[in-house]
Amino acid sequence: MTPPSVDQSDVNHMDVVATAGHVDHGKSALVRALTGMEPDRWAEERRRGLTIDLGFAWTTLRSGRRVAVVDVPGHEKFVGNMLAGVGPVPAVLIVVAADDGWSAQTAEHVDVLHALGVRHGLLAVTKSDLADPAPVAADVRARLATTSLGDVPAVAVSSVTGEGVRDLGTALESLLAGLPPADPSAPVRLWIDRAFTIRGAGTVVTGTLAAGSVAAGDRLVLGGREVVVRRVQSLGAPVERATATARVALNLRDVAVEDLSRGDVLLSPGAFRSTDVVDVTLQGEPGERLPAEPVVHIGSATVGARLRPLEGSVVRLRLAAALPLRVGDRLLLRDPGTRRVLGADVRDVDPPELRRRGAASARAAELAAQPGGTAGAAVDLARRRIVRVDDFTAMGWPVPDGATVHGRWLMAAGLQDDLAERVPGVVVRYRTLRPLEPGPPVEVVRRALDLPDVDLVTAVVRPPLELREGRVVDGASALPPEVQRAVDEIRARLERDPFAAPEAPDLVAAGLGVRELAAAVRSGRLVRIADGVYLAPGIAEVARARLATVAQPFTLSQARQAWGTSRRVAVPLAEWLDAQGVTVRLPDNTRRLR
Repeated sequence: MTPPSVDQSDVNHMDVVATAGHVDHGKSALVRALTGMEPDRWAEERRRGLTIDLGFAWTTLRSGRRVAVVDVPGHEKFVGNMLAGVGPVPAVLIVVAADDGWSAQTAEHVDVLHALGVRHGLLAVTKSDLADPAPVAADVRARLATTSLGDVPAVAVSSVTGEGVRDLGTALESLLAGLPPADPSAPVRLWIDRAFTIRGAGTVVTGTLAAGSVAAGDRLVLGGREVVVRRVQSLGAPVERATATARVALNLRDVAVEDLSRGDVLLSPGAFRSTDVVDVTLQGEPGERLPAEPVVHIGSATVGARLRPLEGSVVRLRLAAALPLRVGDRLLLRDPGTRRVLGADVRDVDPPELRRRGAASARAAELAAQPGGTAGAAVDLARRRIVRVDDFTAMGWPVPDGATVHGRWLMAAGLQDDLAERVPGVVVRYRTLRPLEPGPPVEVVRRALDLPDVDLVTAVVRPPLELREGRVVDGASALPPEVQRAVDEIRARLERDPFAAPEAPDLVAAGLGVRELAAAVRSGRLVRIADGVYLAPGIAEVARARLATVAQPFTLSQARQAWGTSRRVAVPLAEWLDAQGVTVRLPDNTRRLR
């Protein structure tokens, strides 16, 4: 894998198709005729005349459109390899021989395509030099019309004589022009279908990039650890950036090939949620008894699973290994005993536990009624109430309209208002039990509202309530009547002489003990200067005004005289003003206003 040259541009207009069909119907020969490349990679494949593993080839069509072809094995023993090739690819080239026609293996491949929901296809009737292709084309098209592929165009072709190859290219042009565009800004989820070592470069992996883009220097997640992409190739050439849809080869830094296998996946950091429990909806009518332990396929990955029917077409899958799945993903479930395949749409990658009687039926009904897209996101968020934004989008949901984003949290529409209406009741109940405390700590409010983080308390506190010193308090709330009367008496004395802090016996006589004084300070009715020294709010401004009339700097004695108070009050008040930034203490123990 050679380093990319400086002037290499991005790979942008590439399409990827996969072949499907019987082992002897000439898929690989057709790919050779179309691309001029040999898709079979192994000597064993050429010796036996069948494709065992995935092959790859590419060509440029007459319009300039580039297309990569994934040649999948047709033999029934290698159906797992076939699924690895078809899974990530948006379109398929179905190959049926004119001298043989529809076969059991053709049916098996088409069942897979239908289960995967593939909607874009082209029929190539091969070996048209050996038999009339028209009857086979008519028969196969009629069969395909009942599947997800619908009305598929057909082209007769002979890989031996070359007849029809040009027409096949033209038909491919039309097929590819109708494909929905890939999203180049989407996160990367690259299912690895091959991993090998190149001398001088190291480990290389290949796969079909179905969405997003990847460039040299990108950091991706592989098996829970971050890896760096050293170089990128596509269609056999180095590129600066490959953009979906594309066949890509990535040279990875510090990754041993022995640690990789087909089905591993490279991910954009934080964009996917790995899960081993998913709720899915089976496509079509399940009909026969469902397999208790199906094999699950997605991309190039294959894992075992245990299936629990919930009700109707809704089932829960417990995977033998966690996979990075999203809502809306299409899985393929295969019964290894009968070869039967079923498509399954992922509905929830973080489903609730089913503990109570009837929970399974209720969950099935809930999912059956839940729409997709933004509407479905709103329904799912309403059930969860509050979730991290990154977690919700990693599940595959968009942020729904009306939802509230508060920091890293996402709240269901209307929930913030509902919670805000409950906060005053929490404060009232707390103050009823603890009348000398200004309000509940934020942790108490968090638990009362069942919030996952204390940071969310700020989102539901509204005037006249406010957050003060880690508590939710009523800015307009009053102290208990007897305490308020005692504080009012002290405040009246301080209005006449702002620096005449009452003595400790006077405070006790007024009914203001330690708890009552603390409540008065928390409510803002008094200011604590030091132990036993309490003055009225605004004392800092009054003290500054008095000191402004004194020559700067001034001594403590001068300050005491300006305030007209005793050393019991003047000493802690001067230190308090230093701490408040009103005054500055100088090395000679004099002070000046800041």
